Amino acid sequence: MIMNNDKDVLRDVWFGRIPSCFTLNSDEVTEREAEPYYLMLPRVSYLTLVTDKVKKHFLKAMRTDEVEEMWFEYEGTPLKWHYPIGVLFDLHASASALPWSIIVHFKSFPDRDLLHCPTNSVIEAHFMSSIKEADVLKHKSQVVNDMQKKDHKQLWMGLQNDKFDQFWAMNRKLMEYSTEEGGFRYIPFRIYQTTGDKPFIQKLFRPVSPQGNPHTLCDLLKEMYPAALTNDGEQKRYQVLIHGIEPLLETPLQWLSEHLSHPDNFLHICIVPVPTD
Repeated sequence: MIMNNDKDVLRDVWFGRIPSCFTLNSDEVTEREAEPYYLMLPRVSYLTLVTDKVKKHFLKAMRTDEVEEMWFEYEGTPLKWHYPIGVLFDLHASASALPWSIIVHFKSFPDRDLLHCPTNSVIEAHFMSSIKEADVLKHKSQVVNDMQKKDHKQLWMGLQNDKFDQFWAMNRKLMEYSTEEGGFRYIPFRIYQTTGDKPFIQKLFRPVSPQGNPHTLCDLLKEMYPAALTNDGEQKRYQVLIHGIEPLLETPLQWLSEHLSHPDNFLHICIVPVPTD
């Protein structure tokens, strides 16, 4: 049962925005100068889903024979469209000044770094497979399998059209659990860091200990990424960011999973070095 003040948290997460400035890569062949394009990017969405206007804006200046698939980079790093926008920002740009400065490309697609995204149906397939994967962890797929095709569509259309109420009317079913269980089977989470050799850490982790105590964010990090924690007397080296904020380490994981998960039902946690001024 989600309480009213908790609904405000869900709303704040959904409507989180990042002021961004899109600039055409200087190597692109244009017929006239392309002005930068400014946009408030929704943290919970995907770059390729919300940049139609960006594409239209820059295509006006381009020679049509010079246009291939559009892709984005920030300071030399190609931006993976299949990560939520908020994760990309927290991981690569959380210490930089706003607006977030993104470079737009129409050539030399970096196949080794990025997945192709020719249509919105590719984003929908990726989004729905994440929701299904999360429900395997939370409810052994029981909730998502009980839904009809139109229910799956409602989740997707809610995200695509930025409709909070439409999305949550269906998503709340994915957030339910029985009182005796005290939480989900496992917490769907991904921990990202820019330095590791793996793109992210994802393992099985229960919200409640065998003794029946709620696990916290601190418990999760202790097991998955102990370097992120600061020992007594040490200087803090890392920030642990979820939706751009640093939650208290003693926050119960079950609460975080219900309230700070992205629409794909995963808790995306970014571990970034503390910015040096």
